[in-house]
Amino acid sequence: MMSGTVVDSSSPTAAAPDDISGSVLELDEDEDLEVFSKDTNFMDGSSLNTSMQTSPGSMVNQYKFEEEEEQSDTKDIFVTVDNPESHVTAIETFITYRVLTKTTRSEFDTSEYEVRRRYQDFFWLKSKLEEAHPTLIVPPLPEKFVMKGMVERFNNDFIETRKKALHKFLNRIADHPILSCSEDFKVFLTAQAWELASHKKQGPGFLSRMGDTVRAVAATVRGVRNRPEEFNAIQDYVEAFSQKMTSMDKITQRIIKEQKEYLEEMKECGPIYTLWSGSEEELVEPLKMMASCLDRCCRDSEEHTQYLSSNLLPILHEYVLSTETLKAVLRRRDNIQAEFEAKNEALATKKTDSEAESKMLSLAWDSLVGKDPDEIRQQKQQKHKGEIKELKEEIDKLEDKLEWANNTLKGDWSRWQKSMRADLKAAFTYTAEKNMEYYEKCLAVWESFLLSQRTEASEGGDRDES
Repeated sequence: MMSGTVVDSSSPTAAAPDDISGSVLELDEDEDLEVFSKDTNFMDGSSLNTSMQTSPGSMVNQYKFEEEEEQSDTKDIFVTVDNPESHVTAIETFITYRVLTKTTRSEFDTSEYEVRRRYQDFFWLKSKLEEAHPTLIVPPLPEKFVMKGMVERFNNDFIETRKKALHKFLNRIADHPILSCSEDFKVFLTAQAWELASHKKQGPGFLSRMGDTVRAVAATVRGVRNRPEEFNAIQDYVEAFSQKMTSMDKITQRIIKEQKEYLEEMKECGPIYTLWSGSEEELVEPLKMMASCLDRCCRDSEEHTQYLSSNLLPILHEYVLSTETLKAVLRRRDNIQAEFEAKNEALATKKTDSEAESKMLSLAWDSLVGKDPDEIRQQKQQKHKGEIKELKEEIDKLEDKLEWANNTLKGDWSRWQKSMRADLKAAFTYTAEKNMEYYEKCLAVWESFLLSQRTEASEGGDRDES
């Protein structure tokens, strides 16, 4: 029986379900690197400014918290990814991540597990889920990315980003009503490394996978003739959504880059004011105040830029990756329909073959070889009937498969849209609040500078009059 390390509930490493649902992980991978992950866990109450709790945005966030608490009451599996570790062998260097699982599901032998996984294990899980459920929307993984020109192979920012992405990937699966019940998902969460390696060897062999690939390519080449209109609408939506998200992702990256450059310029400006104050006796106080204000604005700008990098950008990039997943799901659905249509065409061809022509050809040949024409005709008819029967059985199976594929995709599409809209609405709402908070802080800094100068001017005027 495959089972992960059982975690003692009294152990400090075992977090309660409430903690697990709100935590994020820290991970990284070996040669497989990723640019951005997504983390919709930016609704952290502790990061909200208490002075803003009466704003409409804060009320939205409070409502969101209550909604999440309600969901956690019905959730029966909690997964956390954290604690990345580097492993160096004679042939490779790679990172593993700790995966902690708490569950009340009866199909699990115990309620808590702790295992370690590397990026390729997550990739295996995603592949198995797509193989078993070709028209379900499996959450995206952070893409592989080779970090060229880096002396240090893994930096902390990259590790943190990948950690959050893998954590979100597993929790999206855990929240899915079908994917979370997959045996492969259970094995991933519970099996020790050697057990997982053994499980990976099971399944279709190379030739079987190659045959599936060839059939998929053939179906893609043929295309579909009568795709249902609802799937045309989904495809159009995905294409438009992909363009929007890709543009937003690139623009946000550019904004963050420019903000970081602006921040570096500001950091250089403060010390200049301080040095200047040493040679201008009449301007000592204003110059020192300018340096102080710039320093405070630098801290606020750095915090704001970090928020955009670690919260808004990941959620945008996740949905860029999701659009590629959706396109792949639609292609797999089309491949099933293309195969169904091809079989129907083959059946129609069988039925419309010219029996008279077939008879003439067979009789002409049979008379030459001295065979009984009636016997040959009966054999051909039997063969023909057998082929038609076999085709009809295949068509019936494909029809059931296509119906199942259509229904599961329609259901999962509605679920995905609901989740996407909630994620983006929450991200945009909280980003608006963080922007307000940032600009209010900067405004307060410069108002304090103006107030100090007015006070000094007033005091100077009083001294002149006296």
